[in-house]
Amino acid sequence: MNLQAGRAAWHEAPWPRAFFTAVQFLTRIPVPGGETRDLATFPEDIKRGLQFFPVIGAGVGALTALALLIFDSVLPLPLAVIAALAVEARLTGAFHEDAVADFCDAFGGGWTREDVLRIMKDSRIGSYGALGLVLAVALRAGGLIALDSVWSAVAALVIAGMMARLVILAVMAVVPPVAAREGLAKDVGQVADWGTFARGAAWSAPVVLFAAVHDFAGIVFAVVACGVFIAWLRTYLMRRLGGVTGDCLGFSAYAGTILTTLALARES
Repeated sequence: MNLQAGRAAWHEAPWPRAFFTAVQFLTRIPVPGGETRDLATFPEDIKRGLQFFPVIGAGVGALTALALLIFDSVLPLPLAVIAALAVEARLTGAFHEDAVADFCDAFGGGWTREDVLRIMKDSRIGSYGALGLVLAVALRAGGLIALDSVWSAVAALVIAGMMARLVILAVMAVVPPVAAREGLAKDVGQVADWGTFARGAAWSAPVVLFAAVHDFAGIVFAVVACGVFIAWLRTYLMRRLGGVTGDCLGFSAYAGTILTTLALARES
């Protein structure tokens, strides 16, 4: 009984609770206390949990990589990659893919700021969203397939999973949340600064080191590509919306995944 009480107290301590809140937010993986989590503490928990996004992203990439290895034992690599990405979509609830579709629909079909925000809230997927999502997944799958071996694809999944969530933190640091909007961007946008980014990179330092050893030139290329993308996205969002929304953050994560994957596949 004392052991159970000790575990419960540890799960409810601020930092473990923040980590599990971040896992629960980014994935559909069951976490301790997830079913009874107090929504009143969510804003503070997710603010603390932001720094864990990159390492959680690496963990999602690792689970996807494990699925890839299993599928590769019975399927050709192209089919194994597609099946592994389907597993990842199940793990995350297609969280970022949904954001890609919403982003493409909103900015493709919206002429004014009000149109963009209205379309982004619409759960239906239009032609821009469908095409954007298909192309985004195809680019990612194509990059993984273009790598020279299944083990290179495994490494790319872990590295890109981390980089995607670092991109989220960087976008939060340079773009303020859209005024009068609810969601992740509004809840944490004012506290996600470069210090949060640095802590996120520190937590995922083993993956950063692995990436540098695995393909130093590739990871440098990925960092440069993501930096250019973040600069463009900031300019674009400030001009069109005056800030960032949760769907924009999800889109930035998937873009970071694609750019990192393509950077690692550049010479394959």
